[in-house]
Amino acid sequence: MAERLRIDLAARGLTIISGMARGVDTAAHRGAIPAKGKTIAVFGTGVDVLYPKENNRLAEQILSLGGALISEFPLGTFAAPQNFSIRNRIISGMSMGVLVVEAAEYSGTRITARCALEQNREVYAVPGNVTNKNSWGPNTLIKQGAKLVATWEDVWEEMPENVRLALTPAKPDESPGGETASLFPSDDNPLGPHEGRILALLKADEATQIDEIVERLEPELSSSEIFAALFELELAGKVRQLPGKNFVKSF
Repeated sequence: MAERLRIDLAARGLTIISGMARGVDTAAHRGAIPAKGKTIAVFGTGVDVLYPKENNRLAEQILSLGGALISEFPLGTFAAPQNFSIRNRIISGMSMGVLVVEAAEYSGTRITARCALEQNREVYAVPGNVTNKNSWGPNTLIKQGAKLVATWEDVWEEMPENVRLALTPAKPDESPGGETASLFPSDDNPLGPHEGRILALLKADEATQIDEIVERLEPELSSSEIFAALFELELAGKVRQLPGKNFVKSF
């Protein structure tokens, strides 16, 4: 869910800010990569101390797409647990809003959400199964008034109108010339191999669950590649995601 939301939001021009930690943080940064969006990682270490080390490739991708790796700690600062709670106020302070996907009762995410409220930032939360301990944080925030988020539109609708207008591409004055409807790539409107595989699974004018697409293509494509391909197909007018639902339709 974190990766899916970040792909959609980054593709619409929003910069994704997170902490590079394992789990949701890493998914947040990775979600911006397929959309070729900018993302900023706020370290709880010195900026020269990558933690966790397995995110070395991710850090390179962030920089190559014009993002940034930042830290308030001196060079060489190691990964002390208290530093990660301290840096959370920077994540919320740099953001227009904080989106909580999961958080246990004593998670550091609670600190980020509290900082966001103190800094007069919006707080969003993805609801979860009440029997899952990691759903305690978002479910509690929703009870306290956080905006419930199921799709990227839920975040987009809460943003100031001037921001949405600035991020929305201007529409051309005239309609483009007529195009021949085709599910096959052409020189003028090429489709990549990932997009072609997805189109092959869809039935004309019939809604298909995104989860079903992910499940059927899982051996071949990662979820990031699938969501990025769906976004490209949506831009090309080949599919449309039904508002508020986890379905897509081809045309």
